[in-house]
Amino acid sequence: MQIDSKQAIGVFDSGIGGLTVVRALMERLPFENIVYFGDTARVPYGVKSVETIAHYTTQIAQFLLEKNVKLLIIACNTMAAVAAQTVRDMSPVPVLDVIEAGAWAAVQASKTHQIGVIGTPTTVNSNTYARAIHDLTQDARIYSQACPLFVPLVEEGWLDHPVTRLTAQEYLKPVIAEHIDTLVLGCTHYPLIKPLLQEVMGEGVKLVDSAEAMANRTAALLAELNLANTSHALPHYEYYVTDVPVKFQTIGERFLGRSLSHLHVVKW
Repeated sequence: MQIDSKQAIGVFDSGIGGLTVVRALMERLPFENIVYFGDTARVPYGVKSVETIAHYTTQIAQFLLEKNVKLLIIACNTMAAVAAQTVRDMSPVPVLDVIEAGAWAAVQASKTHQIGVIGTPTTVNSNTYARAIHDLTQDARIYSQACPLFVPLVEEGWLDHPVTRLTAQEYLKPVIAEHIDTLVLGCTHYPLIKPLLQEVMGEGVKLVDSAEAMANRTAALLAELNLANTSHALPHYEYYVTDVPVKFQTIGERFLGRSLSHLHVVKW
């Protein structure tokens, strides 16, 4: 199929965490049009079966493909862990996912091959980051830590709160003990507490922000495929969600770093 460089980039997530990826894309690629889909009615995905996650993921991918996007970005670690290959198999356009992007950035950043990964229990238990990193280098030693309380703390807006700091210190103790030199923030909520995490880990540890890593991978792929939007017109951003929960606007704008307009609700 013929892909036009002016077509939008499609980004999707199980909720609103993927807006950190959108924000990084806006900063890295300021002329690209973006369509975002957050499945806010059916979040969280982590407690659902593999079959259900795969079904929801392909349903959303199909929705965005019908919007004529030129590229699909899976901005949800759970979706990527379960269904990235399924989406690649069905998609006529290129597909990127946060796990692949984060793994690639971690391998580039690490000097000692001692790499930590923090994420939700589902992401950590899936071992997908470890596999993705080992696909790139056999030498790496990976230390994973589930941090289930970070998501609710971020959504509460406690980005530099004593409770968040204490929680981070507790979760990161075993990771710090392994003398890692690189830590992958394996959840799209975590970039919002990156400064706090950096303080807890210390300056000697490089933090890999999966949102930034995705923006860099996207820029490289668009350049490689000659699909970067060369028009310097004002970009258009569209947001689709399956529900507008309480505090959605507040949390969404915190993730996006700007006002959230052109919002549409899809009733499935």
